Parts: sequence; structure tokens; C-alpha cells
Amino acid sequence: QKQLVESGGGVVQSGGSLRLSCAASERTFSNYGMGWFRQAPGTEREFVASINSRGDNTFYRDTVRGRFTISRDNAKNTVDLQMDSLKPEDTAVYYCVAESGVGRIPPRVRSQYEYDYWGQGTQVTVSS
Repeated sequence: QKQLVESGGGVVQSGGSLRLSCAASERTFSNYGMGWFRQAPGTEREFVASINSRGDNTFYRDTVRGRFTISRDNAKNTVDLQMDSLKPEDTAVYYCVAESGVGRIPPRVRSQYEYDYWGQGTQVTVSS
């Protein structure tokens, strides 16, 4: 069964760091573009970052660019999100996502409807 499982969430103070990890159940995910979304209470789910299958092309929403880094290790079937200089506004449930087709990722903010596989999410809380 194709599954994505996130880990690494927690509570940190503003300015701190967290590293999220997404474990893919099958090696076929290495052929797909992947990424991260997040959703805060009372808000819509929003795009955070994306990465292509090879891991050499990434894109970030403006509010996290320069602070977050998405990466992947296809040998380990994992995708990570390194989050530095965290702000209270980053507080949300973070979801690992994957496409179902092979191709290059577009250099733009993505819609949640462009992804076919979703993890259950991991909570990130940033205090002031």
C-alpha cells in the first residue's frame, strides 16, 4: 500500500529549528515529485515547498523561502523539510505529499489538488 508517514514535529520557541521527515512506503515514490503543505486551525491548507524526483529542483512559498529547505534521499525513500528561524506564523499541521506522475515540477505555488498521496500530518507549534 502506498503511504506517506511524517515525523519530527514538536514545540519550539520562535527562532528555533525543526526537521520534519517523510517516509515513503514504496520505492515508486522516488519517481514522483513531492512536497509539503501545512494547515493552521481555521485556515485553508497551503503550499509550503516542492521537490522534483531527482531532488535537484525545488520551489518554496515566499514566506518560507530562505528559512526552509526541502530535500530527499531516494535511497532511503525519505523527504525532509528543514525549518530554521521558525515564527509563530509557521504553527500548523504539516503534510507530506506526492504526485502520481513523472515530470518536472513547475516553479510556482502548487494547489493541493495537484497531489495524489498525502500523509496524516505532524504538528508544528512555534511559541513567541
